Amino acid sequence: MAVSATRMNLKASACRFCGNPLSRTFVDLGASPPSNSYLRGSDLQRSELYHPLHAYVCESCRLVQLEEFESPEQIFSDYAYFSSYSQSWLKHAAAYCASVSARFGLSSHSQVIEIASNDGYLLKNFVRNDIRVLGVEPAANVAKVAMEMGIPTMIAFFGRETAKRLVGDGVKADLLVANNVMAHVPNLNDFVGGMKMVLAPQGVITVEFPHLLNLIEQVQFDTIYHEHFSYFSFLTAEAVFAAHGMRLFDVEKLSTHGGSLRIYGCHAEADHAATENVDAMIREERAAGLDDISAYNGFGEKVRAVKRNLLQFLIDAKNEGKTVVGYGAAAKGNTLLNYCGIGPEFIDYVVDANPHKQGLYLPGSRIHICAPARIEETKPDYVLILPWNLADEIVAANDGIAGWGGRFVVPIPEVRFVG
Repeated sequence: MAVSATRMNLKASACRFCGNPLSRTFVDLGASPPSNSYLRGSDLQRSELYHPLHAYVCESCRLVQLEEFESPEQIFSDYAYFSSYSQSWLKHAAAYCASVSARFGLSSHSQVIEIASNDGYLLKNFVRNDIRVLGVEPAANVAKVAMEMGIPTMIAFFGRETAKRLVGDGVKADLLVANNVMAHVPNLNDFVGGMKMVLAPQGVITVEFPHLLNLIEQVQFDTIYHEHFSYFSFLTAEAVFAAHGMRLFDVEKLSTHGGSLRIYGCHAEADHAATENVDAMIREERAAGLDDISAYNGFGEKVRAVKRNLLQFLIDAKNEGKTVVGYGAAAKGNTLLNYCGIGPEFIDYVVDANPHKQGLYLPGSRIHICAPARIEETKPDYVLILPWNLADEIVAANDGIAGWGGRFVVPIPEVRFVG
């Protein structure tokens, strides 16, 4: 493998929000290739570029973050993730659109903008109700799918420059949606500053992101990978939006991605009244110590325990002559496999429903990706669910493995059987 030397053995530079020097480690996961840099068969004869996967926590604002080793253009301009291949995610999006439309009275006169709109999985729900939409999506291959469905999509990275273009064209958002994207931007202040610019005076922003509290308590270290530059608590998110003249007036807990938050924001002077959820979330995070730097200590040892337990399970299974395969060629799975040093000697293959990934190989581990039908053909003893946040959906869709005595296994926060 080829290892990136950029700041390899140096302390991190500065916090991407407050600029404070970074030196406190949250967790060091070694080095791995970018988690979505899937390989073709012809790539197997060449080395891969590995970057440090070392997360720091800012001692000033408590933002957990990675350094930037690959630019967003390198990661997202041609992207292998399509949201529409998860049925549970489609249902989640449809329920959100119905709820927010009713709550804020969206109509044909409203303008919805979604940042990182992917393949149109969410905006199509507004289109069905004659609500004006615009997607902003940097991956041209993914945006093409949305446009083919009739969803207007601007191929661009979002920030102040993109917001300026939209405002110059007379476009402002009554609802600005940013689901699972705020973690993906290295220039956080440019991104949030752009949201401020494009938001209508009484407009609403909703943002979803995995909750740092769950990441810590459930040892969800595999959600850390190079395209996720930042990891947020509500306390830190509130500070980020306040720094740009906005306030958070509501927050909801979600079950998605192992436990997420949906925050509701507006201009500081807008009329939206704060709900009691805001104070309740602040109390919960402070009770968990997220405002105290000591709460971030010890996470690395919990991660190492997960690694030891998973490797022990796989060693025992192989010594007993059992067959093990993986389900889901997910980015989080690539972090797990590469950190634990797991390759084809433990896992025969991985299946994924996304045809854009089938036939490729996982980065680093170089495990072959097959169609889900491969499981029925080979009848493995164990199926390790890598996107454990979708375990219920995967088990329900593949309950036939019990017929030959197969069992589903999830690795996080501990190895356990499910289904």
